[in-house]
Amino acid sequence: MRVLALLDGTVVDPQTPLFRADDLGVMRGDGIFETILVVNREPRELGPHLDRLERSARLMQMRLPERTAWQRAVRAVIDAWPWDTAGQMALKLVCTRGIDGGDGTPNGFAMGMTIGADTIRKRAEGVTAVTLERGYATDLMERAPWLLLSAKTLSYAVNMAALREAEARGADEVIFTATDGTVLEGPTSNVVLARGRTLLTTPPSTGILKGTTQGALFRAAEQAGWETRVETFPREALFDSDGVWLASSVRTITQVRAIDGTELKADADLHAELTRLYESNY
Repeated sequence: MRVLALLDGTVVDPQTPLFRADDLGVMRGDGIFETILVVNREPRELGPHLDRLERSARLMQMRLPERTAWQRAVRAVIDAWPWDTAGQMALKLVCTRGIDGGDGTPNGFAMGMTIGADTIRKRAEGVTAVTLERGYATDLMERAPWLLLSAKTLSYAVNMAALREAEARGADEVIFTATDGTVLEGPTSNVVLARGRTLLTTPPSTGILKGTTQGALFRAAEQAGWETRVETFPREALFDSDGVWLASSVRTITQVRAIDGTELKADADLHAELTRLYESNY
């Protein structure tokens, strides 16, 4: 199922061509995107997602249509979605720099998509992961901002290659590490670990994407009396923790059951508690 809307709010056939062959998003992956979970007509963390879209545009030095245009497209997709048959959807916002050699006018749209059965299964059953080196140091973003390390760009070839490597190794997911062994993020998720009543995640200053779902979890956890910390930690900390999760918009809070073939603590009650905390935001 696909529902597609332009930024003026017009709902169009999802098979309608939207890009010219010389659009820079097609030719070079020169663009940005966000993916939002929508449950029963309510988009989760829409404001933080739009904030992050704007931040990515600034880092990319590209023009971005005004926020009201994105809000209009989001509402058009939500209103056109068949909620009687599907109570959730993944809503993707996409914006490219526009035509190669053009005047810099961006090209954007919003698209609602069915959440697949495999994603639902991973939410419920958890995942296995492998650690892979991302190939940069944790201070590289500050030294080389032109590498766009914390921007959510359309250039996801490396991330998808990493997931294929995980599959080749018999795992579901990847946890990237820096050159010094510091834990970074997943290709499409943030890493969260628990130590007692403390939740930890890696800071965006290391070059990772600031997490909207991770942020919602931490917000609720703090209100419930948990301590939350945003700090660097080594790969070894994953194995010494009381649990590891991957937080992402569509898969929400997904428990990691094994890393690099080593079983982790996977307390079902703790996982249920973190899931309840996240859901309490909505």
